[in-house]
Amino acid sequence: MSDQLIGVVGAGTMGQGIAQVVAASGYQVHLYDVAEEQLGRAKANIDKGLGKLVAKEKISEADKTAALARLSTTTTLDTLSDCAVIIEAAPEQPELKEKLFRDLSHLSSSAILASNTSSLSLTRLAAVCEHPERVVGMHFFNPVPVLKLVEVIRAEQTSDATVEHIEQLTKALGKTAVPVGDAPGFAVNRLLVPMINEAAFIVQEGTATPEAIDEAMKLGAAHPMGPLALADLIGLDVCLAIMEVLQEGFGDPKYRPCPLLKRMVAAGYLGRKSGRGFYSYD
Repeated sequence: MSDQLIGVVGAGTMGQGIAQVVAASGYQVHLYDVAEEQLGRAKANIDKGLGKLVAKEKISEADKTAALARLSTTTTLDTLSDCAVIIEAAPEQPELKEKLFRDLSHLSSSAILASNTSSLSLTRLAAVCEHPERVVGMHFFNPVPVLKLVEVIRAEQTSDATVEHIEQLTKALGKTAVPVGDAPGFAVNRLLVPMINEAAFIVQEGTATPEAIDEAMKLGAAHPMGPLALADLIGLDVCLAIMEVLQEGFGDPKYRPCPLLKRMVAAGYLGRKSGRGFYSYD
């Protein structure tokens, strides 16, 4: 097992961003996904992302080449058996994540298993593992190469050594670790997503358009991006899933998902990734 080898499970938007940052920080990366086609898209997007950093003169062309050389892709989970840390970035589905953690736990008895979950219980994920003390939350934010925050979430079973290791890794990746307890939505999404949900209610009621809401929040609350444009960036399906976790976890009606948000997700209007959300995208 090598401390310089990190596994990333899931080659979607978050997995791509995490893999890019890890490789650019000097670590070897094994990026896993079940679909070879998705891995191909991920490699192309990571190449493009690093290219943007070269264009902005934040890294050199040689740095980009070296980072890409440290990245490998695989559709075989066993390939991650030598990784010191495995970061799970699969879709926000409890059963899927639990199966992955169960399989990863069997795969390695000494690796730290970190989840990028945005709202699910780390204690529940740790409970399915043979070594629950090695399970921790490592919640990055989109776009990963740009945003500095990583919420580090301690499950009931997580050891001090595991938290310390992840905090050190977070710093090595150029990010800032903020400790957060294991509660639905953690800190940021417990504050942020209900605001997005309330903005959707305002649209549903006809009080204001998405454009008006976003402009008002940028000018009146100094937000760099309005809540509904941000929802489109995050993905409306992700926002809905988080609201459902908050509603179930706290049992409080204030977390009721907006019916408009539910209808948009059912229609496939997921935001930027589908070409249509509260706004339309080419």
